[in-house]
Amino acid sequence: MIVPGDEYVLTRAASPQFAKPITVRVIRERTDRRTYHGWTWIEVYQLDGRGDATERRELFVMPAGLVPARPTPPTAAVRTRRVPGR
Repeated sequence: MIVPGDEYVLTRAASPQFAKPITVRVIRERTDRRTYHGWTWIEVYQLDGRGDATERRELFVMPAGLVPARPTPPTAAVRTRRVPGR
């Protein structure tokens, strides 16, 4: 099941168009469109190396070929100093 917010690396296993893999974050699956058995349309944000969205796309893919992406590292947390006696 394709869940909005999930991130995937798309390779040739998802579609022949991905000779060069890309990383995407799912917006939604387009279940209103008819497709061939085993294929689906998804709306996604294409992500750069930092995990930032760079482009919105609609892609025709095989869900069985979607590879879960490693989670992007969280942004640096702000450290606070403890003041003795407080």
